[in-house]
Amino acid sequence: MSRLSAINPAEATGAAADVFAAIKKAVGKVPNVYATIGTHSPAGLAAMLGVDGVISAGSLEKADVETIKLAVSEVAGCDYCIAAHTLMGKFAGLSQEAMKQVRAGDATGDAKRDALVRFVRTLVNTRGTVPAAELDAVRDAGYSERQVVEILLAVASITFTNLVNRVNDTTVDFPAVA
Repeated sequence: MSRLSAINPAEATGAAADVFAAIKKAVGKVPNVYATIGTHSPAGLAAMLGVDGVISAGSLEKADVETIKLAVSEVAGCDYCIAAHTLMGKFAGLSQEAMKQVRAGDATGDAKRDALVRFVRTLVNTRGTVPAAELDAVRDAGYSERQVVEILLAVASITFTNLVNRVNDTTVDFPAVA
């Protein structure tokens, strides 16, 4: 059960109503996490959606973005984002088995995806300067330096929603993940 209050998006006014209307138009509903964020910080929600727009317009494939978001969410233990990005991963063309392997940090059989998962898990599981060998490995797998920066942006974006959901214990409104 959610710990932070959230207004019913249909009853929102002002900036929150504007952001909620755009979300509903784009995805058909306002997910619970967005309702919570938008209730307390419409500008913060708009900024977060802007970051996600930058990521979507970037050079990473949709499957790569969902891989990043699944790997980070699994490490963070965010059941809400695991459910949301498992569904989004399906839409991005990831198989159920591949997503299960990404969440577990197991090899998927796709060397480039596996390098991405290793890099992302290293980022979120360690502190201090990332070893040069880790950066070299993700570049050697085929990711450009631009894409490395976009990977970092995707990690930052999903970390925010992971934190909101972990504090809020947001009620999951996506299909449960087995």
